[in-house]
Amino acid sequence: MTVFILLACLGGVLVGLSRQLNGRLSISTTPLIASFWNHAIGFAALTCLGLFVGGLLPAGAAEAPWYAYLGGPIGVIFVAAGSWAIARIGAVNSALLIIGGQMVTGVVLDYARDVPASFWANATGIVLIIGGMMVSRGRRKAGGSQ
Repeated sequence: MTVFILLACLGGVLVGLSRQLNGRLSISTTPLIASFWNHAIGFAALTCLGLFVGGLLPAGAAEAPWYAYLGGPIGVIFVAAGSWAIARIGAVNSALLIIGGQMVTGVVLDYARDVPASFWANATGIVLIIGGMMVSRGRRKAGGSQ
C-alpha cells in the first residue's frame, strides 16, 4: 500500500512539474505549440519505452469502444489549457482549479454511475479546495504580487 501512495504522490509532483514546464514553454511560444511539443516528445518517449518493454499493441485494443480513445484528445485540451492558465494565474491557483474540476467531475460521474458516496463528504472536499484557492488568492493580493 505504501508503494501505491508514494507512486500517487510522485504522480502529483510530476503533474505539477509538467504544468510548470509547459507553462514556461507556452510563454515562449503559445499554449497550442507547448501542447504539441509536450505530446510529440511524450509520444516518442512512450513509443521507445513500449518497443523496449513490449506490449505496445495489446491483443484486445481493437475491441475497445471508440469512446475509450477520447482520452488522447481530452489530454491535448488539458495540457493546452493548463499551459495557458499556469502562466497567467500561477501554479497554486491552477493546481487548485484543476483538482477542483477533477473533484466535481468525479462526484458527477460517481452519481451518474450510482456509485455509493457521501454527498456531504464530497461537498466538503470541493468547498475546501475552493476555500484554499480563495485563501491563496487573498494572500497574493495582500502581498502586492498581483
